[in-house]
Amino acid sequence: MLLAAVLVLLVLGGAGPASAHAALRGTDPADGSVLRTAPRQLTLTFTESVGLLDDSVRVIGPDGRRLRVGAAEHGGDSDTARVALPRKMDEGTYTVAWRVVSEDSHPVSGAFTFSVGKPSPTPAVVDAGPTEDPTTAALHKMARYLAYLSVCVLIGTAVFVVVCRPGDTAPLRRPALIAWWTLTAATVALFFLRGPYESGEGLGAALSVDALTRTLQGRPGWALLARLGLLMLVAAGWLVRRRLKYVPVLGGVTAVALAATWAASDHASAGIQVPVAMTSAVLHLLATAVWLGGLAAVTLTLRGNSLTFESVTRFSRLAFASVAVLVVTGVYQSWRGLGSWNALTETTYGRLLTFKLVAVVLLLGAAAVSRSWTRGLARAQAPVVRVPEPVGGPPLPELSEPPAPPAPDHRALRRSVLAEVAVGVVVLVLTTVLTATVPGRAVAEAGAGAETSRPVGGTVAVTVPFDVGTPGGSGKVEITLDPGRVGDNSLQAVVFAADGGLATVPELKVSFTNTAQDIGPLDAGLTDKGGYWGNSFVNLPLAGTWTMKVTVRVSEIDQVTVERTIEIT
Repeated sequence: MLLAAVLVLLVLGGAGPASAHAALRGTDPADGSVLRTAPRQLTLTFTESVGLLDDSVRVIGPDGRRLRVGAAEHGGDSDTARVALPRKMDEGTYTVAWRVVSEDSHPVSGAFTFSVGKPSPTPAVVDAGPTEDPTTAALHKMARYLAYLSVCVLIGTAVFVVVCRPGDTAPLRRPALIAWWTLTAATVALFFLRGPYESGEGLGAALSVDALTRTLQGRPGWALLARLGLLMLVAAGWLVRRRLKYVPVLGGVTAVALAATWAASDHASAGIQVPVAMTSAVLHLLATAVWLGGLAAVTLTLRGNSLTFESVTRFSRLAFASVAVLVVTGVYQSWRGLGSWNALTETTYGRLLTFKLVAVVLLLGAAAVSRSWTRGLARAQAPVVRVPEPVGGPPLPELSEPPAPPAPDHRALRRSVLAEVAVGVVVLVLTTVLTATVPGRAVAEAGAGAETSRPVGGTVAVTVPFDVGTPGGSGKVEITLDPGRVGDNSLQAVVFAADGGLATVPELKVSFTNTAQDIGPLDAGLTDKGGYWGNSFVNLPLAGTWTMKVTVRVSEIDQVTVERTIEIT
């Protein structure tokens, strides 16, 4: 309840500029615009600073062929990308596909269109270029998750040994060693996958000299190298630990530095309040590691029934402190990523965050059960206090030995702790996915002007985002109504997937209603033209405000309807 209450207050009260994960703010020429003459250059403006790749901007002409354009450069500010266009451009519709790297190290991509003279009657089916290689993306996500999991086990186990001082540390040595090797291997994999992950290429580019050079020149690459260096220090410290002084202090500094390598290359490193955000991210990861890694250590020591009264008590206090840190930092990060209450339900980031909050609530419930069993274990192992016989006085009456408290059920405690670990793994998975998802605040800012119609040269251009709530069921529909006047109009609609590539849907319907004149709905009668949907004879009989209803069906049972208002002259 405390977590939910504070989250509501911060989310509703939050306001500020976009944070983390670049999103396209605007383009020149504008998306869907129709120009009388060919532009000399393209300019893309993002919500934050972006890094440019060798192939950041592709322009495909009306004939489906790629144009020769200049290299992408920053247009004065680091949040823009600009390319020079050829002097001679044919009449028709051009598709621009882009891919850049956010300041927080995550690549983002998309596409938009503009026309010269007039839209192409039959836009070519184009290859917008690579958006994301599925094998590279899957391996990169797997390596990120393994890195999160192994660092939690490594730090949590070490803190449990130092703070809780279990009687027998032998069961914890092997898991700690496995965690070190897993984290090292995942870090090496992330370093070599960084290049193809940014460019959207396959695994063949992992050993490319250009890709490795680009990785070494970026902050994520340096963070990964620093992580490897810290892991080597951990290994060296383990070998000579008996000769080192202040081992807990050195270990604590190393743990903080390890957590900082994540903060330096994720959402916290870009957007608003970067110093506060990075501090929060470090504390959040450390608290997660201490809690979940400690739970794993408790589980292993319970298997051998070697958990002592002192260890139980110390870990109970440590876990409580970790939960407190998680609540405070989690609320702050939620506010920073969302920016508004509506973003919880209207963005992918918000829905994932909601699932994570539900999992955290379940985790807290399992922790409460474990805490009750922990208190039982503490009472069972508490020493019996005997009152000394007074000197020189009459002897006290003999008292019978108090009955020993019932021994706690280690199996029940073990099951409770295992439940915590299982839910904690789910939380880690959701955390990994969240770090690669565009935050709701950035989505809201980038889309603030995308949901309204833009009359350009007599043509009405509308971008309609959609989301049916299923995997792969989100994207946008770009609709052009030409000339946007009373009488016959040509309507063309292109469907784009969430990653910016062209998408194929089984059905797309568009209808128009004039509520003031009680006309409609008038079905646009769209047909699939192979790459786009269109109809050259959409008759709108009156000028005024019309409601355009767009229905996108992505499967036999999944569809969504979105309405937009347009002006017909």
